[in-house]
Amino acid sequence: MRILRLYAPSLIGDHTLCYVHSTAEGDSCINEVPIRLALAHPGEDLDAEQFADAMTIVLPADAKVGNGCFVSTGDALLRWNECQNCFDVAKTGFLSVSAPVEIWRPIKTAVLTVSDKGSRGEREDTAGPELTRLVSELGAVVDDRKIVPDDPDKIAASVTEWSEQGFNLVLCTGGTGLSPRDNTPEALMSIADKIVPGFGETMRAKTMVYTPRAFLTRSVAIIKGSTLAIAFPGSKRGASQCFEAIAPALRHGVETLAGWEGECGGK
Repeated sequence: MRILRLYAPSLIGDHTLCYVHSTAEGDSCINEVPIRLALAHPGEDLDAEQFADAMTIVLPADAKVGNGCFVSTGDALLRWNECQNCFDVAKTGFLSVSAPVEIWRPIKTAVLTVSDKGSRGEREDTAGPELTRLVSELGAVVDDRKIVPDDPDKIAASVTEWSEQGFNLVLCTGGTGLSPRDNTPEALMSIADKIVPGFGETMRAKTMVYTPRAFLTRSVAIIKGSTLAIAFPGSKRGASQCFEAIAPALRHGVETLAGWEGECGGK
């Protein structure tokens, strides 16, 4: 499907291209002008009072955007807020008439940082927040985060608990090296229903361009129930580079595992 119209009475009217972003307070903006982002379908009166203070994005009649669903243009990412009857900006970018869009279900996600020092408050966790930021741009909603020591039982228990709670995705950072206390791969393998080797293989292959030591990481991915759990390196840079390596196929993998159609309201 495609964007059919971009219309804002207070901003000249029809637009063919605009830049969408948000303020530090979270208010949506078009070309640096704060404005509400509304949704409409063909046939609705865009000059009606409900659209007067908004930039209205017109999508095809069969576009069903449920509460919390994302609209992706391949550049910008918007999330529908049913309570406010508007979109929130999840990722800045451009909107344009005739641009192809996809409607995504939110990926229920948890982030687990594995670190002895981090669990004692002796080291700042930078990789966990970075993974949170990156995965959010794929339409994920991080509903839980925690830090645990390099203890296989605690790692396994955390992932198992999230799987039982219906999380679609768990991102683990730390514990993938060669030291005696690096236990994350073993902890994940101990609870795995299935192993997904391509994630670790791709991380190592793609990040070799950054460091010849990339092959030393023992990053793995497993399936526990209907949850995909992936182990990343413990550094912010390493986690970011590895995430970028798998990002192009990550959402598709989660959708396949969850049995989704890809869109909130179906295709």
